[in-house]
Amino acid sequence: MLRMLLITLAAIASSYAASLNAGTNPTLDDITPAIGGGAYKQITSVIVARGERVLYEQYFDTSGAAALRNTRSATKTVTGILVGAAVDRGLLRAESPVLPFFSDRLPLANPDPRKERITVEDFLTMSSLLECDDENEFSRGNEERMYLVEDWVKFTLDLPIKGFPDWQRKPEQSPYGRAWSYCTAGATTLGPLLERATKQSVPDFAQAALFKPLGIESVTWQYQPLGSAMTGGGLELRSRDLLKLGQLYLNGGRWQGRQVISETWVRRSVSPHANAREDTDYGYLWWLQTFHVNGRSIPTYGMYGTGGNKVYVLPDQGIVVVVTTTNFKVAGAGALTDKLFTSVIVPAVLVP
Repeated sequence: MLRMLLITLAAIASSYAASLNAGTNPTLDDITPAIGGGAYKQITSVIVARGERVLYEQYFDTSGAAALRNTRSATKTVTGILVGAAVDRGLLRAESPVLPFFSDRLPLANPDPRKERITVEDFLTMSSLLECDDENEFSRGNEERMYLVEDWVKFTLDLPIKGFPDWQRKPEQSPYGRAWSYCTAGATTLGPLLERATKQSVPDFAQAALFKPLGIESVTWQYQPLGSAMTGGGLELRSRDLLKLGQLYLNGGRWQGRQVISETWVRRSVSPHANAREDTDYGYLWWLQTFHVNGRSIPTYGMYGTGGNKVYVLPDQGIVVVVTTTNFKVAGAGALTDKLFTSVIVPAVLVP
């Protein structure tokens, strides 16, 4: 029975590919056979919504709509939203220096007066001067090194200031005046910082300031060794609740008539503050990526996590797309999700 099902799915996928090659524009109905053919590995859910109307929703595992999805580093974007909630309440400023929140971690290794000027915004934009780069296995701040020690905050603040040899752009030579490198340690440090700014645990603050107003009831956090919530990854949410987060920002921070996050913070969050790579800038823990589909440039901002777990917001189209996966050990998983997004989903929803 299973063999016949696989043969049927393969045949549908083959027919779908042939239709694309023939120049037929895909529709949202083409998502299911495209994923069923296996080219995108383990996609677990896809939701596409225009405004508040869900256009497509399908689950490709046995867990279904109720399942909590570990979207890994998409957690970082939630952290940025929570920082905004604290800023809105006057409990924090993006320009606030980080070190005064952690006087109990002094003295620091690799002392440098420039550490005193590192701000919350530097961690939000992954552009602090700390030598921290998860994409470089030799980096002293690589997240895998952090997981080996107990105190992740001190690990972060003890890092040396990075150097800029002649063949690398210095911050003042970089777009937006910031030298970007992907640093989980900085986003992780924002969790204990939020606790000290709000006088609440991150889960309690998140529940009151964000999840309850959005009707998000089922949440699972991971925790650092010293007890603070892990704000750099691992938060588990339902696919529908990830959709709500995208819709919240698409609506300028409003949800069902209530201003949950200020429009000012939303605008700051999805404005470019650093350049990550070609066609991709970085906001406040949001990826700002321009895709090119059918000769058109499609600006997006998104929540990205390992395995190709992504929430894309298409502001010009009023569209939010959620894709969850378990492709955690698949090489190029993020590119696979982008391929599904650009080859099937976007062409199906583009407004002429």
